[in-house]
Amino acid sequence: MRRLPILALLIACIIAPSASVQAEPGKHWQTAPDQNGWTGDAAKAVTAYAGAYRPTALAVIRDDHIIASAGDLSRRVNVASVRKSLLSALYGIAIAEHRIALGDSLQKLGIDDNLPALTVDEKQADVRDLLMARSGVYHPAAYETADIRNKRPARGAHPHGTFWFYNNWDFNVLGTIYRQASGEDIFSSFEKRIARPIGMEDFSARDGRYVLSPLSRHPAYPFRMSARDLARFGLLFLNRGRWNGRQIVPADWVRQSTAGYSPVPTRKSAYGYLWWSLPSESWGEGAAMAAGYGGQFLAYIPTKRLVMVQTVDPTQNPAGIHMRDFMALMQQIVTAAP
Repeated sequence: MRRLPILALLIACIIAPSASVQAEPGKHWQTAPDQNGWTGDAAKAVTAYAGAYRPTALAVIRDDHIIASAGDLSRRVNVASVRKSLLSALYGIAIAEHRIALGDSLQKLGIDDNLPALTVDEKQADVRDLLMARSGVYHPAAYETADIRNKRPARGAHPHGTFWFYNNWDFNVLGTIYRQASGEDIFSSFEKRIARPIGMEDFSARDGRYVLSPLSRHPAYPFRMSARDLARFGLLFLNRGRWNGRQIVPADWVRQSTAGYSPVPTRKSAYGYLWWSLPSESWGEGAAMAAGYGGQFLAYIPTKRLVMVQTVDPTQNPAGIHMRDFMALMQQIVTAAP
């Protein structure tokens, strides 16, 4: 009779779903052995792509191994709007620790801006609205591109929560709220709470900076990061926020933040909480992407256990790389992967 609990445990281990099996790299990334020849095809595709488009670094990861790469994976570059997905992970931790609440309004948090200041209606937007880029606050912002500036709606054009607009004001204010609520610098917090626990090799808090503008009191917060460190971040999300048995980012936040709430047909994706959610009919369930100006991309595909990263240093490639070209390579590799 005393053997029954042991037998039950063995059976449970045998029938446990394979999706729960996780793999993380050690101190340094390893190269994968050939898997039925498809990795050789992936390496050829990556080499051809790198020759044509000139990324600074490009890597394809399966489980905990690099199966194909090009360029300098250790070179740190400004990953542009990928910063938003990095901040989203910190929000997941802060919300779980009850330091920030999704329903807290700008008014409750004491958020305002330079003249013309926020209206009473604008201050009703909450943290969830900001994460979804639906604040309805169309105040000038730091670190805006000319395209976003030109497309920005007029003040008061849409009530909060009703209209999606890729709005740097929302993203920058999230940085202010995080620093205010946590009492921590964004970059030091990321190093302590995420980079060190998952073994990033190159990132430190010195790789972030704040960018101010006379138009707004809320700075942008660009990160410099290497492709191999960005790949670890992608693998963390592929593994539902766990690393070596430790829950770094709450699993429910990984699911919530990468779900699609606002369809964006021009991107063939939907916007989540500072992430782009990829359509399941093309990429399988749970696939998501972080994207930044000039060709900074991180994507993970759970159904194929794949992570893909690309960085582009504008001093090496001023023209950058368009998302459609990176996604064409993604599609080629995802289709080939068993």
